Amino acid sequence: MDSRAVALVRANFRAVVESPTGPQWLTNRFYGHMFGEDPNIRQLFPATMEMQRERFMDAMAYVMDCLDNPGPAVKFLEQLGRDHRKYGVEAGHYPVAGRALLSALRAYTGPAFWTDNIDVAWRQVIDMITTSLAAGAESDEFPAHWPATVVGHRRVLDDLAVIRLQSDTPVPYAAGQYVPIGIPQRPKMWRYLSPAIPSNQYGEIEFHVRKVRGGWVSPSIVNETQVGDRWMVGAPLGGLRVDHESGRDVLMISGGTGIAPLRAQLMEMGQRGVNPRVHLFLAGHSPCDLYDVHNMWQLSLSNPWLTVIPVCESETDPWWNSQPAPEPPPGMHHRLIGPIGEVVAGLGAWSDRQVQIAGAPAMINATRRALIAGGTPADQIQTDPV
Repeated sequence: MDSRAVALVRANFRAVVESPTGPQWLTNRFYGHMFGEDPNIRQLFPATMEMQRERFMDAMAYVMDCLDNPGPAVKFLEQLGRDHRKYGVEAGHYPVAGRALLSALRAYTGPAFWTDNIDVAWRQVIDMITTSLAAGAESDEFPAHWPATVVGHRRVLDDLAVIRLQSDTPVPYAAGQYVPIGIPQRPKMWRYLSPAIPSNQYGEIEFHVRKVRGGWVSPSIVNETQVGDRWMVGAPLGGLRVDHESGRDVLMISGGTGIAPLRAQLMEMGQRGVNPRVHLFLAGHSPCDLYDVHNMWQLSLSNPWLTVIPVCESETDPWWNSQPAPEPPPGMHHRLIGPIGEVVAGLGAWSDRQVQIAGAPAMINATRRALIAGGTPADQIQTDPV
């Protein structure tokens, strides 16, 4: 696309986003056109569409940002096409979606402002989107999902549970990746979780799940999951990873259940003969959030390359917490107090490290900003959307 076409598309999309009702109007019209042309597609979506609408607009915004250099957008869309196979979406569905998006944009813009140039520009963008999604859907060698049985459900905190599953066949994820999961209590409402142990030949998987206030799925996982429930685990995505060839040591920072993808990598590294030094900052708002501190301490005792440092924003637990906070084991580094980003950045620039941050989005963003301000190169910091 030339720069003029890119500018036209971005300006037209910005008019939608900046309108208070624009995103909802566009997504309603998009899904209406798509389901009208092929009613069978509606069966692939959950009853409530709020989250799908938000994700649709987020994905479109990312594509708009990448139009000058579409390589990252194509890669993202291909991964999205592979991921959507878990819903039953096939490559042949994407042309229908493309026509629906064009119709929705044309209707929102209105005939007075929908020019031939805008039409041509949007057709180019939509062709790139649908072609990339279809290519991703057709290129994946994995099955769309793996069935798994819940074999353990342990309430670690009032709002946090550790779930153990046994898949019918091993799920070939890499330590540090995340997977979509579907639960029987919320059909078709897939959510993304990071396994807390490496993949193994026995099909064992562990997830750490915190109940999100107002969430549709996480409260059901924490409150309603029963041993024997059948889950679906989708194809692995993303992936934090340690580069063993770089020669650089590692800084890992976790917040709450963000320990899961870091823990899986550390357990996998424990099976190797030689590893770089790793400093793991295990963080939480309160001491009770450090629910996995003893497991990490035990791992460090048998792996001298690993140092574990607990960090809390508050010295005491909230009054409503009914679970006793784990005390740091004897010999472990004393608990540091303060926001995790400020604490870690205050200890040095970490400019010689490969850095991973995992946790809630607000924690990741604040910690990343603090590290960069303290001298950590931005291109050495890895994060994942989960």
